[in-house]
Amino acid sequence: MSATVRDDLLAAGLAIFDRVGFEGATVAAIRERARASNGSFFHVFASKQELAGALFIEVLGHYHAAILAALEPAPSAEEGIGRLIRAHLGWVVTSRREARYLFEISRNEWADDVRDAQRAQNARLGEAIERWRAPLIARGDLLPMTPVMFISQIIGPAQVFCRAYLSGRDRTDPRSEADTLIVCAIRALVPANTKKGVAS
Repeated sequence: MSATVRDDLLAAGLAIFDRVGFEGATVAAIRERARASNGSFFHVFASKQELAGALFIEVLGHYHAAILAALEPAPSAEEGIGRLIRAHLGWVVTSRREARYLFEISRNEWADDVRDAQRAQNARLGEAIERWRAPLIARGDLLPMTPVMFISQIIGPAQVFCRAYLSGRDRTDPRSEADTLIVCAIRALVPANTKKGVAS
């Protein structure tokens, strides 16, 4: 079975899940949108649940790639904070359907292999962020804190705006809040005596 059929099924799954949610989606609707036969679907995926899990891992990889691209080349502390926040907001807006699936639609009952793949991807993201962050902490350019706390200060506040945008409760582009979010994150993450101003 070609990779194209798998890609077509994943794209169709994303569109159907986005329109009717996981519970409302059917294999038949996904097959119809992908123009794939019943045999083709079940040759690639054993079930709708398996397709949804594979889609989750693929979308997570796209999101992580956008975040990691913000750290190349390695920025200063304030610049990096700004880039990470803008990367998160930018991905949510430009990849809205994927973002809605990742943050709003995807399920908690993934199979063990999906959870294992998620943990592995999250670990790679964390390691890359730590490679950038550790020297800055050592120099006193960033406050020392756990990686989870650091990420929560970067992504957490931005997600308040992103979730309202993704759900349709607020049509305001969340990127419009970037400057304020960056200033707040810098206050939380950068020692007071090293702050230089808003990072881009």
